[in-house]
Amino acid sequence: MDHLELLSKPAAIVPGGSKGRLVVVSNRVPLASSSAAPAAGGLAVALKAALKARGGLWFGWSGKTSEKSPLACQWGTFGSLSYAVSDLSRRDIEQYYHGFANRALWPICHYRLDLADLSECNAAAYFRVNEQFARQLHKMLRRDDIIWVHDYHFIPMARVLRELGCVNRIGFFMHIPWPVPEVASALPAYQRLLRSFGAYDVVGFQTETDTGNFRDCIVSANAGRVASGDWCEIDGRRTRVSAFPIGIDTEAFAKEARAAEKSMTVKCTLASLEGRDLIIGVDRLDYSKGLKQRIEAFCTFLERSPRAERARVTMLQITPKSRSEVPEYARLQRELAEEVGRVNGKLGDVDWTPLRYINKTMSRSALAGLYRIARIGLVTPLRDGMNLVAKEYVAAQAPDNPGVLVLSQFAGAAHELKSALIVNPYDIEATAAAIARAYAMPLEERKDRWNALMAVLRANSIHDWTAHFLQALGNEHEGGEIDSPLTGGGRPPAAASLSRTAPNRARLDGLAELCDLAGAAVPGAYFLTKS
Repeated sequence: MDHLELLSKPAAIVPGGSKGRLVVVSNRVPLASSSAAPAAGGLAVALKAALKARGGLWFGWSGKTSEKSPLACQWGTFGSLSYAVSDLSRRDIEQYYHGFANRALWPICHYRLDLADLSECNAAAYFRVNEQFARQLHKMLRRDDIIWVHDYHFIPMARVLRELGCVNRIGFFMHIPWPVPEVASALPAYQRLLRSFGAYDVVGFQTETDTGNFRDCIVSANAGRVASGDWCEIDGRRTRVSAFPIGIDTEAFAKEARAAEKSMTVKCTLASLEGRDLIIGVDRLDYSKGLKQRIEAFCTFLERSPRAERARVTMLQITPKSRSEVPEYARLQRELAEEVGRVNGKLGDVDWTPLRYINKTMSRSALAGLYRIARIGLVTPLRDGMNLVAKEYVAAQAPDNPGVLVLSQFAGAAHELKSALIVNPYDIEATAAAIARAYAMPLEERKDRWNALMAVLRANSIHDWTAHFLQALGNEHEGGEIDSPLTGGGRPPAAASLSRTAPNRARLDGLAELCDLAGAAVPGAYFLTKS
């Protein structure tokens, strides 16, 4: 985007035409320099296509700080697609973003209670900033807009919008895991956070496990009750709670990988390997990714596999830095660098570096090419909502000589990619044995496993995911009978006036058309990092 102009005046909530807009809310907004410019990643590409299908607005944080009060919203429009972003104050970034979002919600959702900062002050900032964003968004909404909120940064968004009088259809998708009640209940303001979900019409998670965990939380916290099928009642309001596993644009990524075989990055990498086999791992620098355990398992594999050590198998770990302002991440960065040095010092030679460790972001094309030439893909997070690297690695393989995916049982992708070698990343010996099995796997078995994995990827693309969620959001069916008693947690005054209203029929018809058009997105790769 060349520039963003300050809104001279807010947009009132006015009746729309026959087709309402799609409004996407996310922490970061992939600003573009023109309506034809490619988005930052495949998720952005798919959402942008849905937005452009009938006109849309993408709203979120600018990524910048400002001490002006009140904080102004900045706006840009390209054709039928508009972007609106807002700065945050330094205090809000510290308390809401670095504090509650990334030092409470993120670790607890990834089962790391030991790393959680349970500050009530940061929790208060989280709700305050969500209210601030919601008030800004409310001024831009039209009566027939469909609103889709993304990820853990904005859980309370719909609750505030409802209190402001918004009766639009609002959906929420959680990209990261949702933990069991015994873990989730450690969150500050846990009850308030849980009840915030009740303001949404549809709440989506990556897996059935996450969905089940959330339902258990609602019941055990006396925040609502569970109906048959996919329905919950939270504070007297019906909400559909379902699993919507996210996919990738499989064919587009495969095409990208084929083209990248001729790229300079791939050619230089192959030349530097001098005929050695390559194992690859690609992860944002995060304690949830199991990087220390993965390095230890690779080291054990080399020590226990004389053939592999003689062949001087090389592992490439690409790990862009992330959230360096958070102490836990800065410490992890130091520890990983030390561990890489230890392994290379122990096993390396003057003409062989067993572990190549890169701390920078690489292009979509470069990653696709590197996946394609890697004999083994190591995707071994300690906990992950989905992990699209696993799917990208599979899509990038050559059909006549595919590599083998070694995948953590704690990644959401393991629920779908059952033909991978599934491992417990905490079990170093077992993970090392799986690497050895992948390394020695015959070609026919590799082909069989790869074909089974590709069938799964083709059956659920990123465009299928977008369409399925939007179809659910456009469906006002009330769900089944409640089969769990509601014990505690009455309906608040705001919720009492927010029970379902009759939909604008033309708005829902337009949504169905948007779902049909969502599959027309431009091919693209997926976000390597999550902000």
